[in-house]
Amino acid sequence: MARWYIIAGEASGDLHGSNLMRGLYAGDPGAEIRFWGGTLMASVGGTLVQDYRDGAVIGFSQVLTHPGKFAKRLSACERDILSWKPDAVILIDYPGFNFKIAEFAHKAGFKVFYYIAPKVWASRESRVKKLKAYVDKLFIVFPFEIPYFTSKGVGFIYKGNPLVDAVDGSDAMTGTREDFLRETGLTDRPIIALLPGSRSGEISSMTPVYMAFADKMRSIPEYSDYQFVIAGAPSRSMEDYSAYIGDRDYVRVVFGKSYSVMRHASAAVVNSGTASLECALVGTPQVVAYRTSAFNYLVARAIIKVRFISLGNLILDRMCFRELLQDYFTADNVLHEVRRLLEDPAYKARMLSGYSEIRESLGGGGASEAVAKAMIEELGNN
Repeated sequence: MARWYIIAGEASGDLHGSNLMRGLYAGDPGAEIRFWGGTLMASVGGTLVQDYRDGAVIGFSQVLTHPGKFAKRLSACERDILSWKPDAVILIDYPGFNFKIAEFAHKAGFKVFYYIAPKVWASRESRVKKLKAYVDKLFIVFPFEIPYFTSKGVGFIYKGNPLVDAVDGSDAMTGTREDFLRETGLTDRPIIALLPGSRSGEISSMTPVYMAFADKMRSIPEYSDYQFVIAGAPSRSMEDYSAYIGDRDYVRVVFGKSYSVMRHASAAVVNSGTASLECALVGTPQVVAYRTSAFNYLVARAIIKVRFISLGNLILDRMCFRELLQDYFTADNVLHEVRRLLEDPAYKARMLSGYSEIRESLGGGGASEAVAKAMIEELGNN
């Protein structure tokens, strides 16, 4: 029976943390789990210390403009870890915060596992030294990370990608379109899925362009009956979107059904994060779009060294789907790409073939349970 302290700082971490917790309880029924996360993790069990939706600080500019907020959350987490004295601290992605905790926990004498590696292969490679110094075992989730971390001398374990389980095990992949329409109140007309991301800054920068795109597409006679469905982030409410939607009756927001929104859409316009890889696993043709503040973009341009920003394209090491970034993310460019997805069968077929390669490279199911088992074994071996 072990005591596990888990830290997940955003929606994707909450999802993967919940599946990991199920694996930990399966392998160690007497486990005690205390965590920072969200409702998905809370639904599994354990003790929720801090909900990630309550004032998360994300991004270069946000950390600079809210240093007190960041420091306060960090200090509270450190005190709680010291008080509870876990056998191991499990950090899930969220590197800005979790690298600080890794250093603290290691120096305090706690075992540190890092699940879903920070993207040091894309930027800030200097953090590799911190992984080697403060993390006892890294648990990676992408096949292209294997040669990278091997070359850097970082000890790691690879058991596949947990998104395969998350997507394939969801109700969205078994439910019918009729079920989806009935549950959401949508009409049986073609759908374009819109996924602007979960952070307030992403929603405010992405959604106005989405709305301009929807207006342009609806003005074309052959697309006048299309409906545009925003997959609302679990950490958000209708108020986060309503100001941008205005009186557009052909735009709807659906919460808690992102995979279903993707699956039943003819095409999707997707924020570049985890959602783009989820969309590939669901099998919906997509175009990736992303815009951030000028400051964040300049910083990112200076430190990011990979060819693509989308995980699916990175896995294939080629462009499977288009990426419209910053100034290229315009309503006209999105419209052109979505029309190509709908009107060019050969283009769509090539993309779906790439999706099959992405899925195959990520391995089969059972990743979350396998990682949990490996963590239990690592703890036992030490």
